Amino acid sequence: MSTIALVAALPSELQPLTRGWARTAAVLRGRIGGRDVLATASGMGGAAVTRGCETLLAAASANNPVGTLISIGYAGSLSCGLRPADVCAIREVIDAGSDERFATAPVSEMAPASIKPQRLVTLDRVADPETKRRLAEQYQATLVDMEAAAVARFARAHNLRFLCFKAITDGPNDQLPDFTPFTASDGTLRMPSLIAWALAHPRSWGPLRRLGRNSRQAAQELSNFVSRSLSGSVQ
Repeated sequence: MSTIALVAALPSELQPLTRGWARTAAVLRGRIGGRDVLATASGMGGAAVTRGCETLLAAASANNPVGTLISIGYAGSLSCGLRPADVCAIREVIDAGSDERFATAPVSEMAPASIKPQRLVTLDRVADPETKRRLAEQYQATLVDMEAAAVARFARAHNLRFLCFKAITDGPNDQLPDFTPFTASDGTLRMPSLIAWALAHPRSWGPLRRLGRNSRQAAQELSNFVSRSLSGSVQ
């Protein structure tokens, strides 16, 4: 059986799932359901996750190459029916910049979930409430992120199965800070700059605290869901 590769933007998105895994440079190695799994946290944005995908393919052995590429991590909700810490399997990813559409591969024996597979839109920035409403109307989508379309495009170009699992961290009416000014060229967050900005903007404290709390819970729920879903389900 081929290797499963997980690409996330932030280390916190992978941390509960990969706790105790071996690490070599930027790549984590473990097993789920008897399958070899590689994972990396590449940084935020399409360019960063594309580099992460390349890293994962290079890290796999020639005898057990990557066969399935999975975009995993946080997303914003575009629907009041999806709340923070809800976890979704994605059935289709849409690139808002190009309108390209990417269907995910079927997963047999998917772990039961109360939420049906969803449609996700990838945007090149953090979506504010007005943008979330526009995306929901334009694409009939229920989630938004910043990376999944790039992972899907890479999978298509390399003839790999593509899957996408996302956990909600913010609702359709939540106003998050724009993290773009605090994102380095490699996609990582420049935390000292973000903290300095937050200290000068007290109104950001509440949203950032809620985002941190939601993210921790979302990461744990995502870990549980992915572990159940991938145990023997991806051929």
